[in-house]
Amino acid sequence: MNGVSIHDDIRTVLAGAGVQGWMHARTLDGNRVVDVDADVSVPTASLYKLPLLIAFCEMVDARLVDPREQVRLTSMQRTAGPTGISTLSDDVVMSWRDIARLMIAVSDNAAGDAILGLVGVERTNQTLARLGMRQTRIIGGSADSLRGLTDDTGARTIAEAFEILADLDRPIDPSAYDPVLSSSTTPSDMTHLMAELWNGRALSAAQSLFAQDLLNGQVWTHRIASGFAYDGVRIAGKTGTLGALRHEVAMVELPDRPPIAVAVFTLPARPDGRLPRADRAIGDAARLAVRYLLAT
Repeated sequence: MNGVSIHDDIRTVLAGAGVQGWMHARTLDGNRVVDVDADVSVPTASLYKLPLLIAFCEMVDARLVDPREQVRLTSMQRTAGPTGISTLSDDVVMSWRDIARLMIAVSDNAAGDAILGLVGVERTNQTLARLGMRQTRIIGGSADSLRGLTDDTGARTIAEAFEILADLDRPIDPSAYDPVLSSSTTPSDMTHLMAELWNGRALSAAQSLFAQDLLNGQVWTHRIASGFAYDGVRIAGKTGTLGALRHEVAMVELPDRPPIAVAVFTLPARPDGRLPRADRAIGDAARLAVRYLLAT
């Protein structure tokens, strides 16, 4: 396999799953990369929670927030979502650091918007600038994205909005799919962020370990992890999903091999709510890239 064919192979995998795809993979030093349209801006979906985590940890480093402080999240103020605190009926009290853990582990929308309310959009973008992520910007959280979907579809509820998005007879081009109108990033920016975190340049040693621990605790295994379905592989990552958008960013560590940062973003041609072929293609593309980088 040569440096030209790896890109063709990855494009073939993504096209075979019926998705438009963008990908970047790199070694920690950045000397070896796989680049498949990796500088194209794509809406973040839930990936905004990854730079938000770094901004939160930066506040902890600066002693601007006590991560052990107990916070009440009321049932009336929480952002809707399919996981975590978002699904609960009653008020919840927990620490900021546990809220951050849920934000990453299960991509909890309520947790993410609570952390965003603490950190703020401006501080998050300042963190991005400090880290040299010039192609990434955050303009809001999950509540903003969901509100935009209901407005764009004319739906009365979020559930109805997703039903409309998945209906082939009712074509909708929501603002959430437009990188100009939504929070957006690039695969290359996201692998840069992961490399900065693993190289210890994003945060203090303590907060670097905390952030890495949270990313190691992500529960989802249907995307990048699906390409490495054998023992001994460590995958620390964050998915991003909104409507048809299917993304994941991860650090992949095979036994006794150096870690590889991978970001795969996709927009399937079909707007179905469940797209297992697209999810598997993300894992297959990641496996091809990681094997190539470890072999060169």
